[in-house]
Amino acid sequence: MPAREIAIANRHPRLRLDRRAVAHVIHSLDAYFSETPLRSPDSPRRLPESASPLPAVPAGELSLVFLTDAALAQLHADFLDDPKTTDVITFEGAPALGTAGEICVSADAARRHLAPKNPALSPQTSALNSAAFSTELTLYLVHGWLHLAGYDDLVPAQKRLMRRAENRALKILRAHECLPSFRLI
Repeated sequence: MPAREIAIANRHPRLRLDRRAVAHVIHSLDAYFSETPLRSPDSPRRLPESASPLPAVPAGELSLVFLTDAALAQLHADFLDDPKTTDVITFEGAPALGTAGEICVSADAARRHLAPKNPALSPQTSALNSAAFSTELTLYLVHGWLHLAGYDDLVPAQKRLMRRAENRALKILRAHECLPSFRLI
């Protein structure tokens, strides 16, 4: 199966990333889970028992967008009628039109998550802890990818399944040395 097209837009003025490494995360998830589907039992896109393994995320181009808190909060307000900040928003695509979906993540949320007791943590300080910052942003990509694969996290039982899937995906990415480097300048 050929690697899917990945469109990456970095709309965060201080975020620096390696686009090829970020695309490799998605290609690695696609490759691994096309051989070993990881589905939620309650997923509407669950594979029938007799089906051969299929990509966990629908076929088509996948768009990844890195945003500020303000920009992601605006999307949250516009499309989900909730103006609060969030870390990830996933939009389903239209596979019939060649799109798998879009994953929008906030680099500011990752920085904030690393310093919950120190909200004044500067971007420069976050850059010093780039491994943790990179892992957190990669987790957001994995989380969005899992939503496209049919996972949900609104109900506690489903949230537990998603957390297990996130941990498994991150373990696979670490084992294959696929964690990209992100930094705020």
